[in-house]
Formats: sequence, C-alpha cells, structure tokens
Amino acid sequence: MDIFSLEFVTSLLLIVGIDLVLAGDNAIVIGLAARKLPKQQQKKAVIWGTVGAVVIRMVAAMILVTLLKIPGLHLVGGLLLIWIAYKLITDNQQHDENVEASPSLWGAVRTIVIADALMGLDNVLAISGAAHDSYLLVGLGLLISVPIVMWGSTLFIKLIEKFPWVIYVGGAILAYTAGHMVTGEKFLDDVFSSEILSWGFMLLVILIVLAAGFYRNLYIATLKKQHNIQG
Repeated sequence: MDIFSLEFVTSLLLIVGIDLVLAGDNAIVIGLAARKLPKQQQKKAVIWGTVGAVVIRMVAAMILVTLLKIPGLHLVGGLLLIWIAYKLITDNQQHDENVEASPSLWGAVRTIVIADALMGLDNVLAISGAAHDSYLLVGLGLLISVPIVMWGSTLFIKLIEKFPWVIYVGGAILAYTAGHMVTGEKFLDDVFSSEILSWGFMLLVILIVLAAGFYRNLYIATLKKQHNIQG
C-alpha cells in the first residue's frame, strides 16, 4: 500500500480513532496500578508500562495480521468486532478499583503490562482489521497509541463525561471497521460484488450497532429510574 495514497492515510486516521476510543480503559488501569507509587516514580511507571504494553500489542497485532490472511478469519474477526462495538456503547460498569497497586516501580510496570495484555484484544483486533494486511500500518498505529494512552485517553474520557453521545461515534468507528473486515473476506467476494453492496452492508452494521446500543442504554436508564422512584 502506497504511504501517500488516500487509502493509507484514511486507514491510519481510522487506527488513530480506534486507539482514542479504546485507550480509555487501559489508561485508567495504568493509573490504578501506579497509584501507590511516589509521585516521582508514577510517571516512569506510566511510560515503561505503556511501552511494554505496546510492544506486546505490536507482536500480537503482527501475528493477527498474518492469521487474518487465512480464509474465514476476516469474517470471524469482523463479527467479534461488531460485538465489541456494541459492548463499548452499552458497558456502563465501573472500572475495577481492585487492580493491584504495587508500591514498587517494576511491580507497577508488571501489573500494567499484564493488565493491558488481558484487556487489549479489542484494540489489537480493531487495528489489525483496519490495517488491511499492512504491517507498516499496524506498527504506526500502535506507536501512535503510546501518547494516546498516556495523555489523549484522559481527554477522551472527559469528553465522554461532558458529551455522552461521543461514545456512539466510537461505536460507529468500530462498527465500520467490523463491516469492512466482513466485506473484505475473500470467499464473500461474490456476495459483495459491487461497491454499493459493500457500503450498504457497512452502513447497515453501523445502524444496527448504534440502534441496539441506544435502545439497550435507554432500557437500562428506564430500569434505574423506576428503581430510584420505588426506592
């Protein structure tokens, strides 16, 4: 893929958006893991923990990009990403405050790396799907995720708190990536034989994810309201 092509630039921007959308939980875990350290060591823990986590993600993403060349895995990955997009919109659970907070620098770094590896499947899958089999895009995307995890995600969290609808934008980005993975599946070339069919399917996936997420959130909000009234 030509690095000066519109497709490359568009894919890179999509990966940056994915990083921003999915980095919030990881940034919070980093903060929780480093919270018992002295102030002067917290920054080091964040930096080294994030670097270690990104290296692990990069290896995992490179492996996944290779695996996605196997027939059928684009379809499986796309369907998984549709579920991840839905969960992003509807998951209102509080972050686990019991994340191990180590009093030592390297203990905190270890906690950050392990926690990120366990939580990072959604990010790795989304980036691999958006990279269109390009190892360069995967590498650039994950390198860009370093400052986003450390600084940008905090801004995104605040943005969501002020404008809750922004989370639906994130869901739409993931749903688009999922739809693109499905339509890019080789053995479905006959099904998506035209650009109109491909774009129509991707739009349908986005609409279904957003509608399902919206009505799920509305249902939960109604239940909470009824509970508060009864209480």
